[in-house]
Amino acid sequence: MEHQTNERLLIIDFGSQVTQLIARRLRELNVYCEIHPYQMVTDAFLTEFAPKAVILSGGPDSVTREGSPRAPDSLWNMGLPVLGICYGQQTMMTQLGGKVDSGHGTAEFGRAYVTPQGKLPLLDGWFKDDKEQVWMSHGDHVSEIAPGFEVYGTSPNAPFAITADTTRNFYAVQFHPEVHHTPNGAKLYENFVRLAGFSGDWTMGAYREKAIEAIRAQVGDKKVICALSGGVDSSVTAVLLHEAIGEQLTCVFVDHGLLRLDEGAQVAAMFRDNYNLNLIHADESELFLGKLEGVSDPETKRKIIGGLFIDVFQKYANDIEGAEFLAQGTLYPDVIESVSFSGGPSVTIKSHHNVGGLPEKMGLKLVEPLRELFKDEVRALGVELGLPTSFIGRHPFPGPGLAIRCPGEITREKLEILRKADAVYIDQIRKHGLYDEIWQAFVAILPVRTVGVMGDGRTYDFACALRAVTSVDGMTADYYPFSHEFLGETATRIINEVQGINRVTYDITSKPPGTIEWE
Repeated sequence: MEHQTNERLLIIDFGSQVTQLIARRLRELNVYCEIHPYQMVTDAFLTEFAPKAVILSGGPDSVTREGSPRAPDSLWNMGLPVLGICYGQQTMMTQLGGKVDSGHGTAEFGRAYVTPQGKLPLLDGWFKDDKEQVWMSHGDHVSEIAPGFEVYGTSPNAPFAITADTTRNFYAVQFHPEVHHTPNGAKLYENFVRLAGFSGDWTMGAYREKAIEAIRAQVGDKKVICALSGGVDSSVTAVLLHEAIGEQLTCVFVDHGLLRLDEGAQVAAMFRDNYNLNLIHADESELFLGKLEGVSDPETKRKIIGGLFIDVFQKYANDIEGAEFLAQGTLYPDVIESVSFSGGPSVTIKSHHNVGGLPEKMGLKLVEPLRELFKDEVRALGVELGLPTSFIGRHPFPGPGLAIRCPGEITREKLEILRKADAVYIDQIRKHGLYDEIWQAFVAILPVRTVGVMGDGRTYDFACALRAVTSVDGMTADYYPFSHEFLGETATRIINEVQGINRVTYDITSKPPGTIEWE
């Protein structure tokens, strides 16, 4: 949100794929933080952002390479607590007079154990067994610490795995405390924010009040169109906006022909039965499916759907006098995954329809009140707003809908098969009491046909993949460990009840290396 008044911590991103996990650890501690790429963090930015502390992320580069990323030199003279992680440690040492080596014997990847070399408040609660399991992922290592620093922990290939200059409140570790492979890593972040003097003032109650103020200040007396899908993100966005501006809000629920079985009627009923707000149920399925005909590239699908969404909202906005804003349920992970941090060193994973698909001149100004939140924070805000449990507990459903669960070309036949298979799968999950244990579950119809036998006849039908994951915020995920009995029962039901599928598989890929959705 603009004009953020919470205590703020700045994460300078050097391109690590797990930088967002640092932010998650801090948000769990009720500390507001933002991730910004190192190129954007100038002296002027530091002054304007006014952080209470700074964390330097990991990254894929080598500080031994000429022109490699660095933190702003002014950072070291601001009197701020600084924590360097992996590459962040290496640039800290390099910039402050230490030395980093690369080559044989400097790399360390995977699980490692750090042993203590003295007491340090940053490590309170660590080393109860004289060593601590951590996750290493570095090709270089610090070979000489900077003046003023002491060593507080070592590992086999990192002689300065934990270093600190306690006088200046500079701390640095070679490992990644943000990943779950460092079991006690959250405690290290807890200690750091305590040492930095954070009070933990980032709460959903406070966010709700400030979000409402910000919405009213941005919108004024104009009207807003809200993109409503019925998922938790857009639902919370709609209710928050309705609380802020009341009758100035019109929600547009677009049926793009890519929804799950009976979902259009369910979403409309859900809102009309619970909230007295303006709702337009727009059936635009022919428009979307027509434009997607013959398209198989996943990024092209997303771009087409994103562009059409905006066209549709613009069309309805033209009929509403004074409508100047489009509200979306964009979340922080959407922003992180959709852009390479303004040219930053991390790679773009995939575009999101509500970020990457926006045309430059859309005719409406954006209102994105959840843009700074992770998914679990959105659910917490939903509780704060009093949304029904059925709203808050729904599994995430992507804006492009079934288009990205239908790899290859989309056809009406495949969509109908997919809807029916997905309905059977979710019904199975609910019947077994597993729905609330799972972050997200769905069926993907595969772009291959396989030979099968049903009765005395040969079949040549589609194969499908079941997907179910556990997660906290969708940034990382593990597959759900269904029993073989459950999978067998579910496969039997799908094959028996859904004409067009004769083979069922289960996707056991975690994120990373995979994404949750198939496209």
